[in-house]
Amino acid sequence: MNFLTDIQYPYQGKLAVLCQDDNALNIHSLVADRLKVPLYQSATKNTAEDFFLTWRDDRLKLIDKDLLKKGGLSVDIEPRPGEQRSWPAPKKGALAQALGRKTKTIVDATTGWGQDSLHMFRMGYELRCIERSPIMVELLADGFTRLSEVDWVKNLDVQVPELISGNAIEVLSNLETKPECIYIDPMFPPKRKKSALPKKSMTILRDLLGDDKDREQLFEMAFQTATKRVVVKSPDYAEPIAGKPNESFSGKLLRYDVYLK
Repeated sequence: MNFLTDIQYPYQGKLAVLCQDDNALNIHSLVADRLKVPLYQSATKNTAEDFFLTWRDDRLKLIDKDLLKKGGLSVDIEPRPGEQRSWPAPKKGALAQALGRKTKTIVDATTGWGQDSLHMFRMGYELRCIERSPIMVELLADGFTRLSEVDWVKNLDVQVPELISGNAIEVLSNLETKPECIYIDPMFPPKRKKSALPKKSMTILRDLLGDDKDREQLFEMAFQTATKRVVVKSPDYAEPIAGKPNESFSGKLLRYDVYLK
């Protein structure tokens, strides 16, 4: 199953693809070509780039050059702690209340690492996912491919989320089939400034994944496109993105603002 479209983005000097398995050179090369970044077969702390995409533990990971031999970030397809593992999982909690238990079709306009998308998927919603960061598209495509190969997904013939690469404002404006609900989880600034400068790795990671300075425009397009509601996830300290919502549902340190059509 192939979730990828042609992708090009200038990550030169920040990101490279690292292949440490000669048998996997072809798949690493394809990713490097799509992102237009170098392909290395070895790297050290003196390597120019600060981040690398590489396959480890049968999944695509984003690793920091300061932690070349450890960990890495990947899209986690496993249910959250305490989440029911049957499908569909019960539609309960603040997110399900905000989405609407009778809602069927949802577009996640800011998919990111996909954790909210995968939670919605496990609750049985019909889901399309939009992501504009080409790096995240690569990671999400790998995660969704792994999800499609999970036994229960194959046995139940469940359709995994559709992944769409691109700017959500443009994608939403061209959707032929309008969703009932559009979900937005934009990046917000931290609650207060820290006295110390952020770590270099975190600064570069935010630069790699982009910022959401156009979140108000995204909301406007989402509200035009959705047929029933727009749900905006916000930290509890942030002002509502588009004035007073029709409803709000609070979770731990966050809330879901609902704007009804």
